[in-house]
Amino acid sequence: ASTLVAEQEQNEENEGGGVHLPIDCDEITAEQRQTLEAALRYFREAAPRHTRDEEESLFPKLRDSEDARARAALAAVDSLEADHDKADDGHAEVDRLGRKWLADRKLSRGDRNMLFTTLTSLRNLYGQHIAIEDTQIFPLARQVLDAAIIRSVGREMAEMRGIDMDAITDLKLRCPTKRGRTD
Repeated sequence: ASTLVAEQEQNEENEGGGVHLPIDCDEITAEQRQTLEAALRYFREAAPRHTRDEEESLFPKLRDSEDARARAALAAVDSLEADHDKADDGHAEVDRLGRKWLADRKLSRGDRNMLFTTLTSLRNLYGQHIAIEDTQIFPLARQVLDAAIIRSVGREMAEMRGIDMDAITDLKLRCPTKRGRTD
């Protein structure tokens, strides 16, 4: 994937993926409302883009690879796809509770507990998911997919974000190896 797409993903994560929500308060303040809106936007927009990037672009390329290392990693790819389904369910619950919180300006203790539990589950899921991506799948993709295929993955990801890679004159091909870093 291109560094441009990786930078766009990092910007999206910074906008809502790591926010701290005021789970322990009765009423939401204006500042907390903005934080919650940013988090809901992330779950609604950026997280599904990341899922599509993997499921519609990267994972099919790995499945098509004849390299034995790619074949051996398909169970991890399947696990990541299962994580996406679990995350989708969690995102829907967070969205439901978050919208309720925004509309009512407060949540019952039971709803706050459910939101906290769901967000904790998502955080744990993402932690494991990202570890598999960063230590297994992304380094493997860099080893088994040739430059043309990696470039096509980057193009597909860029197109899903409305980025015209042909308009970028100094784009260099790089693969993410760790969040926020490229080699």
